[in-house]
Amino acid sequence: MTLTDDEQKILYLIKKTSNEDPTHNDPTKPEFPPQNPKFPATPTIKIDVPGFNNVWLKDESKNPTGTHKDRMAWEMVVTYKEILLAKKNDQIDEKLPALSIITSGAAAVAIQSMLNQYRLPPLKCLVDLDLKEEIVKSLESLGCEIYSTDLSRKPLSWKDILELTENPKGIDVTSSEGLDPVMRYYDWLSYEIINHSPDYCFIPFGSGHLYENILNINKKEVSTAPNDPRFSGNIKILRKCNFIGATVNNPKSKADKLYAPHRPFNIFDEQWIKCYRLAGFCGPESNVHLLREKFLEQAIKIAKEQNIECEPSGIAGLGMLLQMKDKIPKNSKILIVNTGKTKAINGLKL
Repeated sequence: MTLTDDEQKILYLIKKTSNEDPTHNDPTKPEFPPQNPKFPATPTIKIDVPGFNNVWLKDESKNPTGTHKDRMAWEMVVTYKEILLAKKNDQIDEKLPALSIITSGAAAVAIQSMLNQYRLPPLKCLVDLDLKEEIVKSLESLGCEIYSTDLSRKPLSWKDILELTENPKGIDVTSSEGLDPVMRYYDWLSYEIINHSPDYCFIPFGSGHLYENILNINKKEVSTAPNDPRFSGNIKILRKCNFIGATVNNPKSKADKLYAPHRPFNIFDEQWIKCYRLAGFCGPESNVHLLREKFLEQAIKIAKEQNIECEPSGIAGLGMLLQMKDKIPKNSKILIVNTGKTKAINGLKL
């Protein structure tokens, strides 16, 4: 099947900035960020936390739109590249599908910003009826197509999401296992994290994809050989590393990006993490916990004092460290993942 002129231009633009290594794991040829690829893509800095002497912060606020979601957004572009190559090789005969997603803002900003760069179809966003009007306007100004519904009413299937976004022939990013979200969205970030070989790693838990990616990459590297070329961690330490997720169940929490009335597409559950702990793929305290608001407030204060760019949801891992401080040895090496803060769009903040 011959590509249209527009599709040829899109494929050319993507290939100009993507890693042509089919294994996508050569640390000397990183794929992100596409305009200036490097590994690691974002810095890890030492921070001061009262009561501890070895705390580090993985700072995803340095990404193009300000959050870790930029990494997932790049994988959407790679998916389009794969579709175009399949069409070029006469494997399919279809138009480029549009993507649909349930979002509260950050993921949509990251994905639509990336789609704009490569002249790809606009993102169809399903948002809650209560989403702030300024956020909706910001997303629309970026090029997103917005559809609203009451997300608290019931869990939605991928068919529901595509129907509600008027995208019957599209792809639902929220649910699609075909996109390999728990290994592919944040694989490079996961290596950047585990290569520090912390004793404790604190991670915001919203969609769950980041937490699941990190645990899956850690499992892969501590249990198989040879190791991925991107891996330089200490297997002995990583087998005992406690990966702690921080989430909320209060819709009025300041960490609003971590709240979801339903999480039908999570892999994480008590059995999943129990099996990982029993098999020695992570430390015995690895789990996801509910973050109390007073510790989130303390984390926000510490971040502000140290000029850390973040939103409450992004710094929830630090809040969880403060919440668990009496249970953690003071000389432990601790890594906090700051998922960042979405940058303003046309002067409007999300």
